[in-house]
Amino acid sequence: MKTSYEARPADAALVSTDAGLASVLRIAVAKLRRRLAVERDLSNPVPLGAMAVLAALHAKGEATIGELAARERVQPPSMTRTVNFLEEGGYVVRRPVDTDRRMVRVALTERGVDMVHADRMRRDEWLTARLAQLTPAEIDVLRKAVPLFDRLRPA
Repeated sequence: MKTSYEARPADAALVSTDAGLASVLRIAVAKLRRRLAVERDLSNPVPLGAMAVLAALHAKGEATIGELAARERVQPPSMTRTVNFLEEGGYVVRRPVDTDRRMVRVALTERGVDMVHADRMRRDEWLTARLAQLTPAEIDVLRKAVPLFDRLRPA
């Protein structure tokens, strides 16, 4: 049976201010993110941090190790280890940069694309099942909130 979520009195008081809304929203998003992180195929050998690199390459295209390190907010030597792991698994390839042969760009392979799609499908299936528990009005609220979430995150 679908039931409508009603804010607890403490939440209602908190969300009446911008700071309170920020706090409640941060907690809710963090909990959802943690849950989505564990909703992955158990046979997936790629750690979450490396999956983030695959997802970044899928979304933004090939990149240098330095660019990937900056995007993921890690040091270049850490990103080099991650890329080495992904390359050994056949998920990415390194391509020399035409203008500077000392540099390489990292690109997804077909296996890498397949891994990103499989990982997303598993998480989407879980979230779709959760959405099915909401009322049509609640679904409508979420549809309207998606562009706002996009505006909140950095480019």
